[in-house]
Amino acid sequence: MRIRLIFKEIVPFYFRLVVLAAVTLFIDLILHLTDLVWIGRYLGIPGVILILLSFGHSLRKRGLIKSDNPIRLLRLHEWLAWIGSTLVLVHAGIHFNAVLAWLAVAAMGVNIISGLTGKYLMSRSQRWMKQAKADLREAGFAEPEIEQRLFWDSLAAGLVRKWRTIHLPIALAFAVLATAHILSTFLFWGWK
Repeated sequence: MRIRLIFKEIVPFYFRLVVLAAVTLFIDLILHLTDLVWIGRYLGIPGVILILLSFGHSLRKRGLIKSDNPIRLLRLHEWLAWIGSTLVLVHAGIHFNAVLAWLAVAAMGVNIISGLTGKYLMSRSQRWMKQAKADLREAGFAEPEIEQRLFWDSLAAGLVRKWRTIHLPIALAFAVLATAHILSTFLFWGWK
């Protein structure tokens, strides 16, 4: 059962991260091959705007906005944050000349991983546990024996459910670092 958990639940999580990196590298490669690298300098702006728009889900969840379907807003949050993060990653490129910008990108990366944890690991681990219990019941095991067999898996699933307590402070750290980067850009960029 543990191998099935890894391939059905954990591998798709990492696959999503690899796709994000691959799309980012592909866009960056296209910009380099077409001699349009300068566009990357400006992709941070629409990227940040998309990420900000993705917060509609959080505002709805906290009751600050009343309209729209929460599930639709969650899907919109996921897509807008993914596309915005891709644009910000292309914007960041491979430049090691600004520590604040790299701290913001690192915080964004950790925030992406945290968000994907919620999307994939939480819902999938719950479904997996439900299915594992059903399979063991069908095999004729009693409840105490099922609980004993799934003890470590249920502990892992319980830890995954606590991801929100980590995701919110990480999102806040990303927001603070990104804001500091944007403000320093306005102050120090040679606007011509």
